[in-house]
Amino acid sequence: MRTVKQVSNLTGISVRMLHHYDKIGLLKPTKLTEAGYRLYDDEALETLQQILFFKELDLPLKEIREIITSPHFDKMEALKNHKKLIILKRDRLNGLIELINKTLKGANTMSFKEFDMSEYYNVLEEFKKENKDRVIKNWGSIDKFDEMIETMKANEAEIAKSAIKQYGSIERYVEAAKKNLNNSVMQNIAEQYDKFKKDCLEKKHPKLEELYKKLVSDLSKAPSSKEIQQIAEEITNTAKKDYEIFKGDKGNDRWYYMSKSYLLNPEWIEDFDKKYGSGACKFIGEALKFYLKDYQPKLEKLYEKLASDLSKDPSSNEIQKIVSEIADTYKKQHKALNVDVGDNFLGTMADLYSKPAYIKVFDEKHKSGSSKFIGEALKFYCENSK
Repeated sequence: MRTVKQVSNLTGISVRMLHHYDKIGLLKPTKLTEAGYRLYDDEALETLQQILFFKELDLPLKEIREIITSPHFDKMEALKNHKKLIILKRDRLNGLIELINKTLKGANTMSFKEFDMSEYYNVLEEFKKENKDRVIKNWGSIDKFDEMIETMKANEAEIAKSAIKQYGSIERYVEAAKKNLNNSVMQNIAEQYDKFKKDCLEKKHPKLEELYKKLVSDLSKAPSSKEIQQIAEEITNTAKKDYEIFKGDKGNDRWYYMSKSYLLNPEWIEDFDKKYGSGACKFIGEALKFYLKDYQPKLEKLYEKLASDLSKDPSSNEIQKIVSEIADTYKKQHKALNVDVGDNFLGTMADLYSKPAYIKVFDEKHKSGSSKFIGEALKFYCENSK
């Protein structure tokens, strides 16, 4: 056992602050002596270490108390997350130091004022405080949401440049973030997707559960077989009849994108494999993919058309007409979803096609060189359509 003075000497935390931690219920002493002196054991010191880690990540004491007193708090998992977040914070600070050094040497770099993202982070923090349930549902946990913020901070200059290019200023970017985070249309769609998934997993739609069990009863069968395709058809028809999100023309598009979740979304794969057995989720995805055959949403068709012949000139009238249709389709979609994407959304998209992740995805989806071709076509349109 250590006295409060010994703990203070060991950790650098003042006695007064340790008393405050006790008062607000953040760190209670292990026991009190008959004379009223506070004593702390090793477990209490481990908790204090966790508190100091959270403080290093700029979390308020009230929030730290809520986290560490939660019955679901896992010390080892928290340590792993602390490590990730502190490494990201270190990388961000190293980036800022590098920028300062370049500036001191007279290099032509962006000023701090230009990429000051502090107000944007404030919006994210405020959203987190007011919507904890949504954050946990959409990001998996508060820690993962915080990790996303730290990742953004580590790449702050690049993100700020992109935001200014797309929205015109950081201020506009912040206003758009406020609107988009609280977008009731998108939230409603996400909730409907979530309801469908839960109904399939939690016995809330007996017919769908029965169909899924039947579909994956023998994974040795071919997803394209007549027997499996009949079940896939029945699943599709049932979903379109019973769920508003899958009804009508937009519903067809949403069913198309939802079906991809079985093949690409790690959370869906984990949950459906847990429910129906290893490999079941991929099997479901393959069966629905085959059932949909050549059906594609309009945007998918336009991109397919755009990349169909890479020998053409990206700036040609033929190619630019396709890009114009893509731009118009995006515009209509964003309006319908009430999403604020700024005035230069397509210009930002054009830049993405030079990124390794996009090159890998689009070159595999279409053919080698597709990503570069699409990027050049979009860039030319943006530079010449104003």
